[in-house]
Amino acid sequence: MEKPSKKLDARLGELIAAAGQVAFECSDNDKDAYVLARLALIEMIKKTSQHSDLEAEFDAALSPSQLIH
Repeated sequence: MEKPSKKLDARLGELIAAAGQVAFECSDNDKDAYVLARLALIEMIKKTSQHSDLEAEFDAALSPSQLIH
């Protein structure tokens, strides 16, 4: 008997769109929705990644607002 696969056949853009849609439906305001979508996407990536220190890389990454200025 084969072990069930955790592979998800979706493009990154589709995952981002789905996370954003659900986050905006479940949040009271835009700021909370963006935070919720970000956290959901990070969790999805962490669960599918083989990299052992991914959380530290996310914590160390610059926020988009820091990159714009």
